[in-house]
Amino acid sequence: MHSRIITKNRKRMKEKVLMLILLITTAVGHVTAVEKDSESNKEPSKIENVMSRLTIGGYGEAVYSYNMYSDKYMRYLSPERYKDETHGRFDLPHVVIFLGYDFGKGWTMGSEIEFEHGGTESAMEIEEEEAGEYESEIERGGEVALEQFWIQKSFMPQLNVRIGHIIVPVGGTNMHHMPTEFFGVYRPEGENTIMPCTWHETGISIWGRAGDWRYEALLVPGLDSDRFGRMGWIHDGAGSPYEFKIGNAVAGAFRVDNFSVPGLRLSVSGYVGNSFSNTLSANRNSTRYKDVKGTVMIGAFDFNYTGHNWIVRGNFDYGHLSDAETITKVNINNMSQDSPSPHQAVASAAIAGGIEAGYNIFAHIGKLADKGQKFYVFGRYDYYDSMHETDTDIYNFCGRSRVAAGINYYPLKDIVIKGEYSIGLLESPYNNEPAISVGIAYSGFFTR
Repeated sequence: MHSRIITKNRKRMKEKVLMLILLITTAVGHVTAVEKDSESNKEPSKIENVMSRLTIGGYGEAVYSYNMYSDKYMRYLSPERYKDETHGRFDLPHVVIFLGYDFGKGWTMGSEIEFEHGGTESAMEIEEEEAGEYESEIERGGEVALEQFWIQKSFMPQLNVRIGHIIVPVGGTNMHHMPTEFFGVYRPEGENTIMPCTWHETGISIWGRAGDWRYEALLVPGLDSDRFGRMGWIHDGAGSPYEFKIGNAVAGAFRVDNFSVPGLRLSVSGYVGNSFSNTLSANRNSTRYKDVKGTVMIGAFDFNYTGHNWIVRGNFDYGHLSDAETITKVNINNMSQDSPSPHQAVASAAIAGGIEAGYNIFAHIGKLADKGQKFYVFGRYDYYDSMHETDTDIYNFCGRSRVAAGINYYPLKDIVIKGEYSIGLLESPYNNEPAISVGIAYSGFFTR
């Protein structure tokens, strides 16, 4: 009897202990669940706050061209020899990733990494068949560049200060260079030939907008005259083959836009800066060259009209280089053969002008227009000459007209499919340069 009582008491004790454990476990589980719910409620707010301040975007282009002319570098020296040659090209002209962040209190950051022509692919290998030597292999050409990196303080819409690596907005293409902002498969050829494009420098910019006016003024490093040439005038002078940008000379640039007329933007821009001293060449400070400046001056006008289903764009650019004859002699005769200079003549003036117009025929097809689709049929004419004024007339192949016609189909606002036929018209005895090009591109911001 006594043993039965003990057994029952033990059984009741076990039941009480189990009940206590169950209650504790339930309570702990409830507290943990509450804590997790509390954390989960806090976490989305933090993420949402960060995402509301973050801007992610970019643009990219994929292109195929069938060029019905030779791509040999000797084609202008012996045009008859290369008259019937053709070549095709697949290309990724530009793929860009943009990241921006709003720190608050008027402070923002922007950055842009650009992969030109597919970027670069290089690798180091050990050649077992050659005594284990290390060799560098290049699998793909192209460039990778930090096109923008700036910190900006905004005081008011009329006054913003931007410091860092910034776009120099001289000409229409430098300011509006995304693939949805021009009709051609490639960027407008004239401005893209005679000026850096996209032109980016490390410097300071002050900009703002008041009513129908927008302005921007910049201080940036000068160009490097060692890298000027006949085919591109100052095009390569903005780059640097070194791990830094030479800053012996400082240049100024500006841009003013007006939006007074609905649908119409009118813009003027310009640049001035010395280039001859902005080099590492030792002889530039000698008495012989004390008066040589190599001053680059550029004036540009561009416009954009959008309305009545039309988009019409145009540009005109004129550039002057002082001391061009001296720079030509120095680059050809005084630069070492292993220098980054092209060792070519450079003109005292270059010119580029172009106009394009496109009409959206989907505006007359209700179902497609309601879906936001657009289909532009366009035409474009360019004239440019990188050797517009020079002491010799042997560089007539540097000046040409270019005519293009094609289509731009927008299935969505930020995506465009392009196709065009173009022909570069050169003076005799040089061969004309016809081509057929197709491409697809996108441009937009993913976090807006």
